[in-house]
Amino acid sequence: MTSIAQFRAAHASHLDRHEAISEIVHGLGNLNAEYGLGFLYISDAYAASFGEIAEKLRQKTGVPHWVGSVGMGVCGTAREYFDAAAISVLVAPFANSSFRIVRDFQLETLGEVGPLNDQLDLGSPPLVVVHGDPSNQELPQLIELLAEQTGGFLVGGLSSSQAGHAQLADKIVEGGLSGVMLFPAEIPLLTGLTQGCSPIGPAHEVTEAEQNVLLSLDGKPALDVFCEDIGEELAEDLQSCAGLIFAAIPVEGSDTGDYLVRNLVGIDPQSGAVAIGEYVEAGQRVLFCRRDPASAEKDLRRMARNLKQRAGTEIKAGLYFSCVARGPNQFGPDSRELGIIAEELGAFPLAGFFANGEISHNRLYGYTGVLTLFL
Repeated sequence: MTSIAQFRAAHASHLDRHEAISEIVHGLGNLNAEYGLGFLYISDAYAASFGEIAEKLRQKTGVPHWVGSVGMGVCGTAREYFDAAAISVLVAPFANSSFRIVRDFQLETLGEVGPLNDQLDLGSPPLVVVHGDPSNQELPQLIELLAEQTGGFLVGGLSSSQAGHAQLADKIVEGGLSGVMLFPAEIPLLTGLTQGCSPIGPAHEVTEAEQNVLLSLDGKPALDVFCEDIGEELAEDLQSCAGLIFAAIPVEGSDTGDYLVRNLVGIDPQSGAVAIGEYVEAGQRVLFCRRDPASAEKDLRRMARNLKQRAGTEIKAGLYFSCVARGPNQFGPDSRELGIIAEELGAFPLAGFFANGEISHNRLYGYTGVLTLFL
């Protein structure tokens, strides 16, 4: 990309959305016609006014295309707003030729969307920034399908709100996936994933299971294996595992030890079964992990340092999608999570939100953070 225009970001929190919009517009400054795309994230308190906010920003900034979502919190440069009325915006000097809006990608509308990869002549696979509706039970399948049809690498998150699950893709949509394809030949970028839960034992082979219920692991009752991994203290009070211990499905073929964290759904001491938030089959592997603030911070710093080393140049901007269970719920107050990113990578224009599930590559994650950097 030859434009000398810089990414710009702004965030604001105000009970009056009009005041917040004015602060955002002022923070962005005067924008010229080079700014073709904006990312808009609003908190749950503004959910009913999402369309109005997007249109006001379009009119006042002159940026023609916008994508985004609603979350229980939003992210800015070294700042997070959680359970507060807030807006976070990143505007990019992208020409129309360097991106394409994806709208209403769901199984019943695939005929309208068409095979996206057949319609594009890309020098390299696109990065697809996507937002999804968590009420759609087919989302994992849709994420895989969108990655396949675009040939791209997906990053993003699922809307988190008590007032609907709206997404923005030039207009307000719900129900499926939406976002924007960015063409890396014109937009250099990097992405990274950080886990919020760390393994507490080895991966175990599922030797017997029914749907999402683990009956035996490594040939032993699943609950026995679970108790061995979590230790005697927790095993004596299994209720204390709620919100602390999780199951994880290792990603086969991953050279980074990647895994998908899933909730524990139930434990049956009589049968020795353990139910998790994922269907499993005999032959798969499962491990147990712990939600630990110290290890989460360590992994966040690892991801940031790895991205800094890979970048080898100035970071121009970023998008960050973090789980609603992270932020102040895991890292503590005073925007600690976003502060760590700034400590490791410096201050740069950034926007994002706290999601009800995070998307990286072609998979739906939980308890993770997904950071994309523009270079």
